[in-house]
Parts: sequence; C-alpha cells; structure tokens
Amino acid sequence: MMALDGCVVISFSLALPFLSLYLHTERELSMTLVGLIFLVGGICSGLTSIAGGMISDRIGRRKTILIISLISIITNLFLGLLVLNHAGIWFIAIIYVVTRSIVGILTPAVYAVVADITPKERLTEAYAVVRIGGNIGFALGPAIGGYLLGLISYGYLFMLAGSVFALMIVLSYFFLKETFLPGPGEKGGFFSAGNFFKDGVFLSFTVLNIMLIISMAHMGSTLSIFSIDKLGFSTLQYGFLLTLNGIIVVLIQYPVAFGVNRLSKRTGLVLGSLFYVIGYSTLAWFNTFNQLLLMILIITIGEVIFSPVSSAVVAELAPGQQRGRYMGLFSLGQTIGFSFAPLFGGVLLDRFSARPPVLWGIIAASGLLTSLGFLVWGRIAMHNKAYAAQSSGRDVDLNTPSQ
Repeated sequence: MMALDGCVVISFSLALPFLSLYLHTERELSMTLVGLIFLVGGICSGLTSIAGGMISDRIGRRKTILIISLISIITNLFLGLLVLNHAGIWFIAIIYVVTRSIVGILTPAVYAVVADITPKERLTEAYAVVRIGGNIGFALGPAIGGYLLGLISYGYLFMLAGSVFALMIVLSYFFLKETFLPGPGEKGGFFSAGNFFKDGVFLSFTVLNIMLIISMAHMGSTLSIFSIDKLGFSTLQYGFLLTLNGIIVVLIQYPVAFGVNRLSKRTGLVLGSLFYVIGYSTLAWFNTFNQLLLMILIITIGEVIFSPVSSAVVAELAPGQQRGRYMGLFSLGQTIGFSFAPLFGGVLLDRFSARPPVLWGIIAASGLLTSLGFLVWGRIAMHNKAYAAQSSGRDVDLNTPSQ
C-alpha cells in the first residue's frame, strides 16, 4: 500500500504543481486566477473523495483502484495534448479540475484497504508506513519534474504523469487482492448502510481535524511569506525547510508511530496537536535560519504523531461496510482545512505582519483550543455507549493503549 500511495503522490507532484508555472509564464494568466483554478481543483478533489469511498464500498477496493487508475491515465494524456496544442485556457483549467477530481477518488480506496487488512492494534503503524510512501513520492515528484522540464515540454510532462498510473495498475492487478466486497443486501444506495452523515462521534472528530488543519497548515503559505518577506530568507532557504520536513518524516515516521501506538489514541491526538502548537508559537521570537530549522523539527514531530493516529481513529470508528465512505468524508474535511488555512494565515499576515508575537500567538492559540477539543472529544466518545453498539461490534477504544 505504501507503493500505491507513493504512485498517487508522484503522479500528482510530478507535473500538476508545474501547471501554475505554465499558466502564469507561458499563458500569462494572473496568479489570482491560477490560485482560483487550483482552489476549485482542490475542493472538487475533496468532494469526489466521498464518491470514491462510496464506490469502493459498493464494488470493492481493488476494482475501484484499477478503474480509476485507467481513467487517470486518459485524463492526464488528454491534459498533456491540450497543453501541447495550446488549447484554450479555460478548457485546460476544466480538464485540470477533472483530473484532480478523479485522483481524489483513489485515496479513500487505498486507505480503506489498509483498514481492511490491518489488525486494530497495528493501524497506527500501518498508516505511518503508508505516509512514508506518500512523502517519498512528494519528494521525488517535483525533483523529477523540475529536471525533466529542462528536456521536454510541459505537455509531455503531464503525459508522463499519467503513465505513473500504469505502474499503479500493474501493482494492483498482480499484487493486490480484493480486501472487501459487500455482502447480500449491503450495497444499497450510496448513502445507505446507516447513513454516516448521522454519526455524531465521527462528524465531530472530522470537524476538529478541519479546525486543526486550518490552524496549523501554514508551512506552504503563511510561513513562506513570513520567512522570505519578513525575515529576509532566500527562496532556497525556504525550500530547504520544506525538504527537511519531508526528510524527517521519512526517517522518523515509523519509529515514532511504533512508540505512539503504545499510547491511547486520545493521547496521540492531543500530543501531536500540541507539538504543532509549540512549533508555530516559537515563531513569535525565532528569527534566524537555524532557529527555524528547530521549529520545522518540532512541527514535523507533531505531524508524524498526529497524522497516522487520526487515520487509525477513522478506521476504527468506521463499520467495515462503510470504511470507504468514512475515509472519503475524512479526506474531504482535510481538503477543506488545507483550502482555508492560507486564507486564515493571509488575514493575520495583513493585520499583524509587523507583530510576530500576535500573528503566531493567534495561530498557536487556535491550535491549543483544538487540542483541548480532542481531549474532550475522546472522553465523550468513549462514554457514548450508543455509538459502541452502532459500530457493528467493533472495539473502538480511544482511552487505553492498543497494546
């Protein structure tokens, strides 16, 4: 599954991030419009993740991955042809949004497979391994794409990104067995089987995740403006901060997850969010490059603790026949958070850029409130006996260690 997630991320990061460069430099589109196109693409990708989860619950995970990978090859090839032939800007934008939306269908299916095949006590470790594959893909994709742009045109780069899905089809066809097929009477409609939109415990958990992401997802937006425009760092130095984040994730994700797996899920959620809070709060007085390296280390520790634990919680909360749906809605929530975080940080930058303690103090305070929310949520969820009965006999235990 690490390889499958890595393929998805490599395909995306190999070419699509360079679309903004193409639209702005080659087609002279304003960055405001480029940003709007990417925002629409991200939101649509989040929405289709729900559909992807429902499809995988209805026809099976493996079949979903194979079909969507094939469609992704076609859409990426079409996008490349449009770029090569200098098609209309808005036609290219529409196909980009379609391509992003189709890729959004894959992630819930991949994550549902992990939940299907992993024992409850190993879920945190399993999602940690999957995250390592994704981070390797995110590190390799832009590097390969940037190198290839010196040799080939944008259009061929987008076509090459589609070919990565061919590798995904090969891996899925030969090495992935079907992990879930609905039993008699379980298919129903897309919104059947208990209607997960009425699951208050899960929905409240998803809302808290959205709040945390809005509070803490500033590495690619607020931090870039603050570190370059306000602290005077070069783009190379800022790029190294992001690279360091990826390297740390690859190196420590599994050992940290193995240790966190011995804690309760609630403790892991609170601890991970607190590391985020501490990391960003240091920017109130950190202003040298070496200090920012330490800040990145602290934030990344929060990331490697929180992310696999949150995925494991979703896997435990979801009844087996609805895991794809739950993963899809959870992915939508993450997309919403990442879409609004730059707006939150941008408003604060406009008002308090000259007052770092206020700027980062507000961001840290909002994260702290969310971590307290996870603490309260864990207690309420554990005492919700009605939910335990609803979960089809699954042992959802958030307050005691898995082992």
